Amino acid sequence: MSKSPEEEHPQKAFGWAARDSSGVLSPFKFSRRANGDDDVTLKILYCGICHSDLHAVKNEWGNAVYPLLPGHEIVGIVTEVGSKVSKFKVGDKAGVGCMVGSCKSCSNCKQGSENYCPKMIFTYNSTYHDGTMTYGGYSDVLVVNQNFVIHFPESLPLDGAAPLLCAGITVYSPMRYYGLSEPGKHLGVVGLGGLGHVAVKFAKAFGLKVTVISTSPNKEKEAIERLGADSFLVSRDPAQMQAAMGTMDGIIDTVPAVHPIVPLISLLKTSGKMVMVGVPDMPLELPIFPLLLGRKAVAGSVIGGIKETQEMIDFAAKHNITADIEVIQMDYVNTAMERLAKADVRYRFVIDVGNTLKSP
Repeated sequence: MSKSPEEEHPQKAFGWAARDSSGVLSPFKFSRRANGDDDVTLKILYCGICHSDLHAVKNEWGNAVYPLLPGHEIVGIVTEVGSKVSKFKVGDKAGVGCMVGSCKSCSNCKQGSENYCPKMIFTYNSTYHDGTMTYGGYSDVLVVNQNFVIHFPESLPLDGAAPLLCAGITVYSPMRYYGLSEPGKHLGVVGLGGLGHVAVKFAKAFGLKVTVISTSPNKEKEAIERLGADSFLVSRDPAQMQAAMGTMDGIIDTVPAVHPIVPLISLLKTSGKMVMVGVPDMPLELPIFPLLLGRKAVAGSVIGGIKETQEMIDFAAKHNITADIEVIQMDYVNTAMERLAKADVRYRFVIDVGNTLKSP
């Protein structure tokens, strides 16, 4: 007979989890494994709320295993290290993003692309090497193999930097891989939400010309004056879209909902690239002619490897890049999820786990 989540491991833990597809989160007692030789234990201080968390708790991707405890933008303080841990010491600031394990032997893993490992283990709603479920960062403590932990420079505030572990690396990685981080290139950023606003910040730090593309005209002032974008396009305005045709080297599309992409493809120069990083819950329509007529590419990208994630965090510290956040208490999380579903946040909720998660 299988053990309950509270009895699976020796270390008692506490957090908030969803029990069914209503997505409603409530207090949840469970357990973490003992800190092994290669493990790092984190006291969690902050955890960002990602749009993926909302999809997951409501089973909108059809793969939820309940109880489901989300959270993969996790930062805190190292409280214990194993005997073979060389990368961290007690007291270090550290973080954990979207994955906590991989096979470490496939070509992707050997190249530092653990995020594309066929056996990659997600931080929550996944099965770990020992056969138990993984639980995320809406909780008090986390035990992780040292190879999946990110070191945080002292200068980087933990609350504002937490969302970089998902939102940040999700936009940073494709900019680097697809040659969209070269100074002087023109980048379009579709959607000014959790991912889009940090995409603008990274792009400007790379020295790019940045155009924000949005359905909401009221975001123009924020995009240009607050975030530093060079221009703003209302995607529902045919005249604006026509005037911008063929002007962009690349586009990062962050929208997590169904939307037309042919008008966006028309904005690309010849040989331009549009990279999809949002995850709509329904397929998008992709006519081929617009690609053929300009040797254009539509590509995808998901987070980044551990080495690249560390590079991104160090780059963020150097350029003072953090997410724009609204810090909330743990017991506000269900209201935050409702607001997130309406895009009512500028631009990322972060749970103050360390001060507001109260164990019964």
